[in-house]
Amino acid sequence: MPGHTQNEITIAAPLDLVWDITNDVANWPRLFSEYASAEILSTEGKKTTFRLTMHPDENGTVWSWVSEREADRDTLTVKARRVETGPFAYMNILWRYEEVAGGVRMVWTQDFAMKPEAPVDDDWMTDNINRNSKVQLALIRDRIEKAAAERGSVPNLSD
Repeated sequence: MPGHTQNEITIAAPLDLVWDITNDVANWPRLFSEYASAEILSTEGKKTTFRLTMHPDENGTVWSWVSEREADRDTLTVKARRVETGPFAYMNILWRYEEVAGGVRMVWTQDFAMKPEAPVDDDWMTDNINRNSKVQLALIRDRIEKAAAERGSVPNLSD
C-alpha cells in the first residue's frame, strides 16, 4: 500500500507573508533545517524546477534530487512532484493554505511509494516523513512568526 501523510500547522502571520516566504524556494535552506542548498534550474510560468540538497545524514550520505512545483495563488495550493525520484517510485506533495482565526493554516499532504529495491519500505518512510514534518513545520512557523513580528504584521489573535 502506498505511503500517505498529512501534517499541518497554523502560523500567526498574514497570508501574503506565509505564502511569499514558503514559496521562495531559493531561500529554503534558511527556512528548513534539513536543506543545505536549493538551486533553481528553471522557471516557466507558475512552474519552478529545482534541485534540493540535504545536509549529510548520520552516515555522511548527501541526498539530492530534482523536483518541480506549481504554485497557484488563486487557489492557495502548490502541487509538487519529484522529477528525480531516487528511492521513491513517485513522490507527490500538495501544500494547501487557509486563512483561519489567528493566522494561516498550512497543510502538507504527501503521497508516495518506495521502489522495491529502496533501503526502506512505505511504512518506514511514512513514519519518517510524519516525524520530520512536525519538526520542519514548527521551525517554519517560528521563523515566519518572527519575521511577522519584526515587520509589525502579526494578525489579531482574537479574530
